[in-house]
Amino acid sequence: MKLTQIRNATLKVEYAGKKFLIDPMLSKKGAFPGFPGTINSHIANPTVDLPLPLSEILDVDAVIVTHTHQDHWDDAAKEAIPKDMPIFTQNARDQWDIQMSWFRNTWVLEERNDFGGITLNKTPGQHGRGVILEGLMGDILGDVCGIVFTHPREKTLYIAGDTVWYHGVEQNLKHYKPDVMVLNSGDAKVLPNESIIMGKEDVYEAYKAAPLAIIIASHMGAVNHASLSREDLRAFIVDHRMNSRVLVPEDGESYSF
Repeated sequence: MKLTQIRNATLKVEYAGKKFLIDPMLSKKGAFPGFPGTINSHIANPTVDLPLPLSEILDVDAVIVTHTHQDHWDDAAKEAIPKDMPIFTQNARDQWDIQMSWFRNTWVLEERNDFGGITLNKTPGQHGRGVILEGLMGDILGDVCGIVFTHPREKTLYIAGDTVWYHGVEQNLKHYKPDVMVLNSGDAKVLPNESIIMGKEDVYEAYKAAPLAIIIASHMGAVNHASLSREDLRAFIVDHRMNSRVLVPEDGESYSF
């Protein structure tokens, strides 16, 4: 497999002869406002440019949208992606949302799915903790999912999606035993100071729970509410002697396994 960190949670995955684009946020730098109710909402998104040409990013066989928040599925993606591209969504609500932009080859992920001999397993996630999931903010954060890729000729890949560390992720690790996992690790926060994706302590929990897996830290440094920098996460990784198994890519960087 080959994984390329594009920007934010946007990844390009080459796996068992197929290419997948995950959670495409393709807007130019500063194209839309910061997210209301989050830290640093005065900063426009995305906060950095794309590192690769669109033609290279869009050279894929399918798109997977783990949820339709604007930093995972934006207007630029709706305009740039061909309308007949296979697009996998977490549920019928997200499928309908994407179909409203005239995409005609959409598929709702079941627990287990086949695409060109590759098995795509939908996994649960939790977009925040405790009180933050109650009331209006919980409705805004909504449902999320992750994906596990398996194939007889490939290592098992787990893309956790927008989730914090909780028992569901722990169960995913126990069940699938991934060789490689991608964790959204920028510690995005809503007001007053609540994490809605993983931060450094969450990454540490995943590191301990999967002692043989390589971890790739994604969803960093590209949106207004990211509170954990790559530099700070790398320092934490060194301090906790995790650097043999935890990678923090720059945008545009690739790894092969």
